[in-house]
Amino acid sequence: MRHSRSGMTLIEVMVAILILALIATLTGMTIAGSLKARDALSYNDDMQQSARVALNKISRELQLAYLSYNRSTPNTYRTVFVAKDTDPVDSIWFATLAHQRLYRNSAECDQAEVTIWAEDDPYLDGHYVLMHRESPRIDHEPGKDGTIYPLAYGVRQFIVRYLNPTTCLWQEEWDSVNGEEIDTLPRAAQIVLILSSIDPDEEDELREHTFATTVVLEYGRKVQCDVFEGEDQETNSGEADGRTGLPSPSGGGVGGGR
Repeated sequence: MRHSRSGMTLIEVMVAILILALIATLTGMTIAGSLKARDALSYNDDMQQSARVALNKISRELQLAYLSYNRSTPNTYRTVFVAKDTDPVDSIWFATLAHQRLYRNSAECDQAEVTIWAEDDPYLDGHYVLMHRESPRIDHEPGKDGTIYPLAYGVRQFIVRYLNPTTCLWQEEWDSVNGEEIDTLPRAAQIVLILSSIDPDEEDELREHTFATTVVLEYGRKVQCDVFEGEDQETNSGEADGRTGLPSPSGGGVGGGR
């Protein structure tokens, strides 16, 4: 009695292997793409969170910035508000009442000295790390003592403009020690923070995200003129500023990113 044997020819085996290899390749590409998209979204989420935290902290500290005019008490230092236009990342040195005491019975109060500046980003060429220093002891040295930590990585630009309460014009710099604004605080500050993140569509490309806000300094002098006057002037017109892309002071504050 003869038994029939069914089997696959060599060509059928090769075709089956080819189909399996194709399926495995497509599956691997899909998984790799999903992982890449997940990493990009995670990076963007971290960047968005970093921007929100940085802007919230800087805004609160600027809002409660102050100057002390009584310097006759022994062992006291002159409080300052000094802002430098160090494009692309500005620097600020000022005293604030936004310090939060973390330890019970510590010899601290709500006063603090804050310095904000930039250093080169070790991970992205041409970008910066926005650094923050906070010292509960106020002195005349902006780089001495205090706690130093990074506020944001991948910073492309950090720009701050200041509203002069006398002229109602926005200035790129402020100096309460040696400038025309001696012993004076700005009335408001416009902050622009531009961060770069990985483009999910192009692995080798970076995408810029702009975050902006306006904060009123509570202890600054009230404006002595109408900020809506002279809207025909460039500084108070509705046109965007060529350097910051911000609207005029009459346009109000903007928060968020794109």
